[in-house]
Amino acid sequence: MPGKKPFRTGVQESERSWELKEIQGLIDLLIDREIQEFELEKDGMRIRILRGRPAGTVAVHPVSGNSHAPVSAAPAEPLAVPAAVPAQEAPAPEPAPETPEEGLHVMKSPMVGTFFSAPSPDAPPFVNLGDRVHVGQVLCIVEAMKLMNEIESEFDGEIVRIHVENGQPVEYGQPLFTIKST
Repeated sequence: MPGKKPFRTGVQESERSWELKEIQGLIDLLIDREIQEFELEKDGMRIRILRGRPAGTVAVHPVSGNSHAPVSAAPAEPLAVPAAVPAQEAPAPEPAPETPEEGLHVMKSPMVGTFFSAPSPDAPPFVNLGDRVHVGQVLCIVEAMKLMNEIESEFDGEIVRIHVENGQPVEYGQPLFTIKST
């Protein structure tokens, strides 16, 4: 295809591990081919790329859940990606939206990462069950690719449910808190 960049992994065969250049090459290929969603799982590594969504994410993490374990991949192989994906096959059907009680608002994770309820291991949590919160108040931190992202309340109200525990991995759109309007 004219004007399309070839996919280069940037990984030496002797290294056998995912590197930023390899992931960037994959992202460039997906952008060039206008692919909206892509997921690859190989040798204990999962990469999921979603385009065209708010707070888009690139998630790279070991499937085993041990984020400190070295992860290696097989030697780079050519990636066969169809030039165009028929519209009926591309997006999976969205689950039916939840219908929370009136006055209840669910704060969802804007990204894939690790949920932290406090700014440091020895500090008290940002919020507890029953706390009153205001728009802009920090509720938690979601760590994504070694970046600490403060998640702020979008609502005034009372914390009536905390959906995840400290240190737990979270997915994009996963409920974090339920806040009752006051």
